[in-house]
Amino acid sequence: MALISINPSTGKEIQSYREISNIEVQNILEEVTLLQKNWSSTDLDFRLECLNDMIGVLKDGKREYSQLMAREMGKPVMQASGEIEKCIWLCEYYLNNAKQFLAEKNIDSDTHKCIVSFQPIGLVLGIMPWNFPFWQVFRFAIPTIIAGNGAILKHASNVQGCAIAIESCFTKAGFPENIFRNISITGKNVENVIRDSRIAAVTITGSTPVGRSVAKTAGECLKKTVLELGGSDPYLVLDDADLDKAVIACIDGRILNAGQSCISAKRIIATKSVYEKILKKLQNRLSEKIMGDPFDKVDIGPMISIQARNEVHDQVIRSINAGASLILGGVVPQAIGAFYPITLLAGVEPGMPAFDEELFGPVFSLTMAQDEDHAIDLGNNTPFGLGAAVFTENIEKGESISKTRVDAGVCFVNDFVKSDPRLPFGGIKESGYGRELSSYGMMEFVNIKTVAISNG
Repeated sequence: MALISINPSTGKEIQSYREISNIEVQNILEEVTLLQKNWSSTDLDFRLECLNDMIGVLKDGKREYSQLMAREMGKPVMQASGEIEKCIWLCEYYLNNAKQFLAEKNIDSDTHKCIVSFQPIGLVLGIMPWNFPFWQVFRFAIPTIIAGNGAILKHASNVQGCAIAIESCFTKAGFPENIFRNISITGKNVENVIRDSRIAAVTITGSTPVGRSVAKTAGECLKKTVLELGGSDPYLVLDDADLDKAVIACIDGRILNAGQSCISAKRIIATKSVYEKILKKLQNRLSEKIMGDPFDKVDIGPMISIQARNEVHDQVIRSINAGASLILGGVVPQAIGAFYPITLLAGVEPGMPAFDEELFGPVFSLTMAQDEDHAIDLGNNTPFGLGAAVFTENIEKGESISKTRVDAGVCFVNDFVKSDPRLPFGGIKESGYGRELSSYGMMEFVNIKTVAISNG
């Protein structure tokens, strides 16, 4: 079966990639296994030299990689360039901090000496999505490899060009040839890879149903998993919020990547006293945004596919039929490509798809809350728990609500939710478990080994 990359702006095939055979997968796993045993014993300074060279590779290739993303999955070039910059930032972060994170710790105990060391666990399989085709891979692979593990990438079928380019990045940076490998297979064939005894752990970014399936298979084999799954992030705009700043943050947090992000601002919940003002400000600012060719200076490009566009449009129509008001957009363009206009729905309530379901596209859903407590209750009224945001001029109140009353793994006050190499990232409930990034992400795939020494 072929893995086909289609330009979502034109609907035309870019390239078809052959799915590798099971024998080829087995050979790759064996090659990475053999190499990883040597890599795990290499000096950390050498690994960091390779990481330093990776920064140069990404800087040199930024334009090429940005254009590749624009072609394969429709991300505007300026946003794609920012994605590469973020990968560079991540590399710089681990370059400067990996030694500290992986340093042995001396623990006081009843023994003569007790050491906690951090040892690599082997091969980590990363099942990655198309929406941030470089960033998602780098944020799992860099800390995993620098810790001494090997990395196997099963990337989304439609961004195999990006997958191949990333593998090339590791080679160009001087990493051993087989420490990071891409396996070009379809999702239906990944179960056998998870079950393979040479795979020590699995990390996935994807939908909740797929995450459940991966976790079930890995659990049967007693393999650790990190799951970063869907989200329906609530953005709570309270009575005392700076409305202009809140609207800008909500827009920036939603139109990025045409709304195709797990941490996108999917449900804007405003208290009754500010609701009408927020609605007007959103309408005015969104009317100025530009949709078009991702190689131009636009705010959003196409969605990933016609099918994805149709699914979002169906959710919009069903929400309108359930009582939501269409303020902007909501009409499928006649133009070629998977374009969908920025859409604003008002009067969204629980029971409507725009509230209950994850809308993976450029759709703004605005809900009225009677007061602050009601806004928090509405925000938590979801099976997801990835990100959230609270907007208030009372910083202490915003901190308190974020820490103790909002059900999410990540919560921002007066800003949109974003991932940052310095901050642990991940969700709760049906948004998954485990953490990526920061020291916590590096610790997910190491053996935290206790060595207790008696003096006889």
